[in-house]
Amino acid sequence: MSGIMDSVNQRTQLVGQNRLELLLFRLNGRQRFGINVFKVREVLQCPALTSMPKLNPLVRGVAHIRGQTISVIDLSMATGGRRIEDLKTAFIVIAEYNRSVQGFLVGAVERIINTNWDAIMPPPQGTGRASYLTAVTEVDKELVEILDVEKILNEISPLNTEVSADVASKLNTDAHKDKIIFIADDSSVARNQVKRALTTLGLEIEMAKNGLEALNRLKEIAAETGDVTDKVGVLVSDIEMPEMDGYTLTAEIKNTPELQKLHVVLHTSLSGVFNQAMVKKVGADDFIAKFHPDELATAVQKWLGPTE
Repeated sequence: MSGIMDSVNQRTQLVGQNRLELLLFRLNGRQRFGINVFKVREVLQCPALTSMPKLNPLVRGVAHIRGQTISVIDLSMATGGRRIEDLKTAFIVIAEYNRSVQGFLVGAVERIINTNWDAIMPPPQGTGRASYLTAVTEVDKELVEILDVEKILNEISPLNTEVSADVASKLNTDAHKDKIIFIADDSSVARNQVKRALTTLGLEIEMAKNGLEALNRLKEIAAETGDVTDKVGVLVSDIEMPEMDGYTLTAEIKNTPELQKLHVVLHTSLSGVFNQAMVKKVGADDFIAKFHPDELATAVQKWLGPTE
């Protein structure tokens, strides 16, 4: 237990410093890709895969790992590339997204790097594969692409974004009709999922593509009104975002007088003890694992309005 807590303490030191660790890997060819280490459970040589009827074409099969059956998605095919042919030399990255565990088939795994979120930039526009990217960065003078895994997973198995009739009947935002809900998320798929779920609350919604864009816009609103909560009821923010992550965004909000009364709900595909420790450290009001529309809508209603 002491080892786990030491690891938690070490990693929470990154909070407020806008830093992250990336696992670098390749699919087919020389192009490097990255995934946040927090999402990775383990990396292993590709085991024997079992084919099953009616699998999505992007799922190469299922693997039986430590008593669990895990679907294995060919990341190259999922992003419009050619399939990874030689499974004997390939690897599986076991990761947790949106409350479930997936295996991602990759061609090769390189190493883990420590970098700054402000070195993670939005993807370039106009390239075909760019629609599958949430960000890019540079390592060893080469471009590293960070994939929009939520988009890939949603194409394979679309998430329900509708709030249930039972929960919707209990939602009441009449006292906050003049407020907006602010959403920050770098994935266009995730932003629209959140927006569709929160539309049930009947309030205006404004969105930003990363933490820095959200912070600048919130400061603009505060400059107009004197206090951001005069207009914004609650912020729903992803954690992993280029330029400024959700932890740093939350810390900035809580340390800025005209913003600090704003309630922040961190909504992320990340989960686990590390993130709970980080949420507490930066002063977020709530932590909701993606993606459950009923839980999200209920949490947003709960936190609408400034702290008294």
